Amino acid sequence: MAKGPVLIDLDADEPEADVAQAPSVPDVVQPQGQAMRGAARLAARRPSALARWFWGLALAVVGAAISVAAWDFATSLLARAPVLGWVATGLIAALVLVALVIALRELAAIGRLSRVDGMRRAADAALAGDDLEQARSVARRLVQFYRDRDETRWGRDRLTERMGEQFDATGLLSLAEDEILASLDASASREVEAAARQVATVTALVPLALADVVTALAVSMRMIRRIAEIYGGRAGFLGSWRLTRAVFVHLVATGAVAVGDDLLEPVLGGSILSKLSRRFGEGLVNGALSARVGVAAMEVCRPLPFSERHKPSTGKMVKRALRGLFTKG
Repeated sequence: MAKGPVLIDLDADEPEADVAQAPSVPDVVQPQGQAMRGAARLAARRPSALARWFWGLALAVVGAAISVAAWDFATSLLARAPVLGWVATGLIAALVLVALVIALRELAAIGRLSRVDGMRRAADAALAGDDLEQARSVARRLVQFYRDRDETRWGRDRLTERMGEQFDATGLLSLAEDEILASLDASASREVEAAARQVATVTALVPLALADVVTALAVSMRMIRRIAEIYGGRAGFLGSWRLTRAVFVHLVATGAVAVGDDLLEPVLGGSILSKLSRRFGEGLVNGALSARVGVAAMEVCRPLPFSERHKPSTGKMVKRALRGLFTKG
């Protein structure tokens, strides 16, 4: 084997490689909107029967153990120190009373949500069959439902006066929308825009792992609860979770947990996600999906279905919510 330097001839005619002309390595693009999609699927997922049995039995066992422990504590304290025992018994009785009041409020809240759902179903049936009598029944129930809301007094009076002038179900329910629900729709839309703005900002500016998912879920739950309160379906803890799950089930079932450049086009114009950094693009997408969650919440919480004239536009809502948060590319 030869030792020493080795001479290698290079073809002088071969052009030198230009590094600047080399193709760029493509970036691995992550799917956009994972935070809101994950939150939606998490909230919409129905627990299995085995899980429901497990948590039900666990709650029963823990409740029985706490009750027996409290009873033993009160009786033993009564035997040792009667005064302190009676004080502890009074505190336990007060705690039980407060728990019963909370349970009654939860039941009342669930009943109120059921009333809203019943009115919407009756309105759907009236519109489907063009049933004027059923539509008048829905309108009367709507007036009765909002009898304690001062901001709807003028609209309720107008609806009551003009109810006899309508000769079809569509016209009567459209009148109810105009007179009573229009102002509530505006308030609900502002809540949706605020929530979308908050989710977009946190996603774009906070790089912590899972922060966007937690923020999206928490903000969506608060937004859904506020929308329910605006439409009169005040909910407690259990009612809020049930309502949140109903909204996300509706969202997943309708395939609305998706977003593309067509939805974000009115916000920035041009090719959207290609002109933004990954975090800003993710913030825009999550904000847009939050707006879709809000629209779904309005559809679920509203006592009447939206007519074409009053149906909210998700694109316009996103444009108002995200205007000014991100500069145009």
